[in-house]
Amino acid sequence: MEADGRRTTLASQYEGKRLNSPNDAVLKSDGALYFTDPPAGLRGREQDPKKELPYNGVFLLKDGKLQLLIQDLPFPNGVTFSPDEKVLYVNSAADRKIFRLEVKPDDTVANRQLFIDMTSDKAEGNPDGMKVDEKGNLYSTGPGGIWIMSPAGKRLGTIAFPEVPANLAFGDADGKMLYVTARTGLYRIRLKIPGIRP
Repeated sequence: MEADGRRTTLASQYEGKRLNSPNDAVLKSDGALYFTDPPAGLRGREQDPKKELPYNGVFLLKDGKLQLLIQDLPFPNGVTFSPDEKVLYVNSAADRKIFRLEVKPDDTVANRQLFIDMTSDKAEGNPDGMKVDEKGNLYSTGPGGIWIMSPAGKRLGTIAFPEVPANLAFGDADGKMLYVTARTGLYRIRLKIPGIRP
């Protein structure tokens, strides 16, 4: 969105085929934009005749060039960086997993590893929105609320809410307020560690 209200499209197609429904994005300090492209906005999802790409990707937009980074996750959803931007976290809502990838000097990614598997938790909720705090702890929606995980992938705890959370963001002047969107409500909770904000 431009300052005067006009919209500028940065990417709408990859190799001549329309993107599915870009969902979550994170901007690196050097201007590289990473985003997920699940079929969430398509009515029939995978079977929707409007779906042109044969996969649900994770993309990198840099210097006007769109690159496909990942094409084998069933439902790539949330995406965020570690505080030093050397690790990219991507989750897959369909199989309730979060992955970590090394960010290379050219902004591409390598060495994908499973960071945490949420499938054993039978509570309602999937990984969706994700953010990190200044200590590198990862906050993600998940079964039962907002999961907090150490940089090593250890689950530190879960913040429960009256509804299933969908997304989250750190706010207020000191970055210690966590705002959470849910199905019908907006919630906030004060934290001890400031979050990384865009």
